Amino acid sequence: MVTATNVDATAVNTIGWLSAADWTIVVPVYQRQYRWDIGGCEQLLADIRAVADLDDRHMHFIGSILSSASRGSGDTELVLIDGQQRTTTLMLLVAALQHTVREAHPELADELQRVLVHSQDPSRTKLRPHPAWASVFERVVLDLSPTSGEQRDSRFDDNYAFFRSQISLDEAPHIWRGLQKLEHVAITLGAGANAQQIFESLNSTGEPLRDHELIHNYVLMGLNHAEQRRVESDFWQPIERDTGDEIAAFWRQYLTMRTGREVTVVGGRGVYDAFRHEFPRLEFADLLAHAEEWRALARVYRLLLDPAHEPDAGIARQLRSLNTFGSGMYPLVMRAYRDLEQGRIDRAEMLETLEMVQSLLVRRSVVGTGTDRLVARLCRAREEGRDAFVSALSRITPSDERIAVALKYSELPHAAYVLGRIAGVDGAEGLELEHVFPLAPSDSWSGDGVREWSSYTEDEQNSHRALAQTIGNLTVLEEHLASRAFDRSFPEKKALYARSSVATTAELAERGSWGTAAIAERSARLTERFVHVWRRPGGPAIDDDGLTPILDAVRRRGWPPGWHREWSYVEYCGEHWEIYDVKHLFNRVFKRLWADARDAVVSYSARRGGPVYTAQSWNGQWDRLDDEHSLYMGWDSSYMLSAVQGVLDEAGLAPEVFVKYSYIGNAM
Repeated sequence: MVTATNVDATAVNTIGWLSAADWTIVVPVYQRQYRWDIGGCEQLLADIRAVADLDDRHMHFIGSILSSASRGSGDTELVLIDGQQRTTTLMLLVAALQHTVREAHPELADELQRVLVHSQDPSRTKLRPHPAWASVFERVVLDLSPTSGEQRDSRFDDNYAFFRSQISLDEAPHIWRGLQKLEHVAITLGAGANAQQIFESLNSTGEPLRDHELIHNYVLMGLNHAEQRRVESDFWQPIERDTGDEIAAFWRQYLTMRTGREVTVVGGRGVYDAFRHEFPRLEFADLLAHAEEWRALARVYRLLLDPAHEPDAGIARQLRSLNTFGSGMYPLVMRAYRDLEQGRIDRAEMLETLEMVQSLLVRRSVVGTGTDRLVARLCRAREEGRDAFVSALSRITPSDERIAVALKYSELPHAAYVLGRIAGVDGAEGLELEHVFPLAPSDSWSGDGVREWSSYTEDEQNSHRALAQTIGNLTVLEEHLASRAFDRSFPEKKALYARSSVATTAELAERGSWGTAAIAERSARLTERFVHVWRRPGGPAIDDDGLTPILDAVRRRGWPPGWHREWSYVEYCGEHWEIYDVKHLFNRVFKRLWADARDAVVSYSARRGGPVYTAQSWNGQWDRLDDEHSLYMGWDSSYMLSAVQGVLDEAGLAPEVFVKYSYIGNAM
């Protein structure tokens, strides 16, 4: 048998490994900075709580930690090659736990102290981070006051504060039980091992699991074999058949529908993380109920992808039209269709919903305001009832006046769809888009049969070209006629237009000539038909200036260092706030609600373990709310944004708060 002589891999208890008194764990200078955010800490703490609830046979595996042994000044050093982020986070959690219990439970505090510091020298932490951050880490773990001039903001402070805020004195023994049930594989390299090659092997083990595969594993992992087979055959396989290659998109859009929040995909795992957050525990009975709904919605998703399977011709026609704009509105339509199946709405309301959504999409496309990140807010509004849904649509649907200007001067998007519906053509099969004035006319082209294109002045030619892609110069024509009409002068085209079965095309044959005046006149007539076909729902037009509801706001990634103007402004319940970043909004919202809706702040903070506290129990950035309450300001920006969204939702004010992203904010 061949044995490895340079690599030692052993399954170990993580807390026991950290408690060993004869080494220092060193983060080498080439490692990246500590990057775990509060979301990762929240998941780690949830896993620890979950395993603490289980019997002693159940452990929680946190992966592998790769290190190499070397001799430092007097003791053994373990140089971390892989596992810095997990190890550092665990140390911060243990420090928060130790500081929580040190007065009430000194024996437990001593056990935790052995994880954190050397037994012979309590001023030395077991973990030694990158030299640039070592003093900050030691200050947090040893609970020291900041030195003069020291940088205050760090992930160490943020994550330590999060753990302090989440772990009460009563829960501390439970968390300690969970911590003692963590285990990992400790891989220690000998002098002859190639550390980089082993690191790359550990982190390049084939294609990573995709979101829907992670969801599949998560759903089945805790079940016995019989339960797994039942869920697989009765639910998962039908879901896979109905969604096909779009299964990943199905889960993302299902979660948007269910939560009323956009699901942000970060590093390929955003959908899975959102699923785990929505379903933190899946008991078998609950799982079956959820799986019934997943299977039913997957069947609906199949109809959206291919409306040919829809038995109702009217609904099928509307679904085909909706697909002109892609799948962005699928979460909303899935819920509406499911409500139709279950008798909560009737066919008329279903058709009305599809019409209003198309009006929104086509109007925003025409004026160029974009259609991204709209569906979550509409899903939320629809859950509040029809009136709220129509009002939400109205707010973001451009007015008739804006449509008229855009159609007159701008290129027509989705031209075949728009012109076909205006003409009353069911679909555009067998029809081609026709430019009455060609995009690239020949020198002999003529609009009246007298003057040729080559004799037009430069200004006349530029005026024609500027209007070539507008609604007034476009029509749809049967394929066999379109091939003959291509690039011909207008007098020659008229005879072909007269033979068309499309009414709006046949009307062109009545024209004596074709030029910019004729294009403008036809644009005006077709615009009247456009606003009749795609009516704007609701009351008076509201130009929302591209405002994003606070519940749909996301923290932009890759923010330039030193640049803080993420937003141009914030609209708070009708007030205009010159607030440009998350931190200042967090501070102002909590202070405002402390005065106006204190019960909501207290309720939210009690449920989430912060950010309002009766004592400033750890070092960091604090702001006073009153003589007895303080607001902790040391969180990372993602946590702060989530807290703003949560407390406004708790107070019932979220629908009345909007942010306006700055130019650079939108670019991030």
